[in-house]
Amino acid sequence: MTTEPAELLEGVLDGRRRAIARALSLIEDRDTGAHELLAALHPHTGRAHIVGVTGPPGSGKSTLVNALALHLRKGAGGREPPTVAIVAVDPTSPFSGGAILGDRIRMRDLAGDRGIFIRSMASRGNLGGLAWATADAVKVLDAAGYHVVIVETVGAGQAEVDIARTAHTTVVVEVPGLGDDVQAIKAGILEIADVFAVNKADQEGADHAVMALRMMLDLDMRGNHTVMHHGRLIDVVSSEHSPAPPAGEGGNGGMAEPVWRPPIVKTVATRREGIAELAGAIAAHRSYLEESGRLAWRQRARAAAELETIIQQESLRSVLARTSATELQDLIDRVAGRELDPYTAGRQLLGRAELGE
Repeated sequence: MTTEPAELLEGVLDGRRRAIARALSLIEDRDTGAHELLAALHPHTGRAHIVGVTGPPGSGKSTLVNALALHLRKGAGGREPPTVAIVAVDPTSPFSGGAILGDRIRMRDLAGDRGIFIRSMASRGNLGGLAWATADAVKVLDAAGYHVVIVETVGAGQAEVDIARTAHTTVVVEVPGLGDDVQAIKAGILEIADVFAVNKADQEGADHAVMALRMMLDLDMRGNHTVMHHGRLIDVVSSEHSPAPPAGEGGNGGMAEPVWRPPIVKTVATRREGIAELAGAIAAHRSYLEESGRLAWRQRARAAAELETIIQQESLRSVLARTSATELQDLIDRVAGRELDPYTAGRQLLGRAELGE
C-alpha cells in the first residue's frame, strides 16, 4: 500500500473518527484505492454484531434506532457499554446523488457521544433500499472496533429483503393502521425477520397488529425464520463440498433442535418504551446464533452472496470494457429484431471477454 492508504488503514484500525469517515467516503465514491483498503481491513472484520432495521416508510425506524443506540450506550450490570455505529441508508437526490433525508439530523440526541458513529449513505436507486457500498461500509466500521453496527434501510418496498445479506439480526418494524393485516409481511418479509418491533404501540390497532403477526408466524409451516442466502453459489458449494446447514437455515440439516421464533416487541420509540425489551430480543438472537452454530453458516452464506455479486459485477465490467458501444447496440438490435436470442448474445459477449478480445 502507498503511504496515504497505509496511514488511513492504521487510522481505521485505531478507531480514529476522521480516518473512518475518509475510508467511508472512498468506498461511497468508488475510489480506486477502496478495494485495496478493504482487502487490508478484511482480516480484522467479523467481530461486530450487525443489526438490520427495516420496515415501511413512516414506521419510525430512525427514532427507534436512536432510542436503541442510547439504550445500548447506557450499558447494563456495570459492564462497559458497547460502542455503536449506525449506517442510515437514505433515498438518493435525483440531482446531487447524495442522501436527502439526513438521519444524522434526526439522531441529534446521539451527538457528542464518542462511542457512537453515524453515517448517512445514499441508496443510489437500489431497489432494496441498501446502497451498493453498505456492506463495505459495515466492514470498515467492524474493523474499526465498533461492537454493534446498525444498518437502517430506506423502507422502499418489498425488496427490503436485501437487508438479509448484510445483517446477523434483522429487525422488521411494523406499525398499527396499515390497513392490510399482512401488508408488510408479503414478499419474504416474514422469512427475514428475526425480531418484530410493533412501533407506535400507543396508537389504536397495536394489539391487532401484534395478533396478525402471531397468526402469520403460526401459519408458517416451514418453522424457518432465518436469513436465506439469496444466491446460487452457496447452493453449489454446499451440495458438493460442505455439510448441510443447521436446522432452519435453508434446510433441516437432519437436526432435531428448536428453531428461532421471532419475538414481537411493542415499542413507543418517541417515549423510549419497550426499547430495553427490543435490545434484549436482539441480544437473545445473537446468543441463539452462536449456540446453535447458525452464526458460522450465516457468515459463510454472506460470503458466498458477496462473492457471487462481485463475480457478476466484474464480469459485466469486463464485458463492457471489451465491447464498443456500436457492437453492443448491434447485438441489442438483433435481439430486439428476433434475429438472435438473448442467451446466445450473452454467451458471445462473455466469450469475447474471456478471450480478451
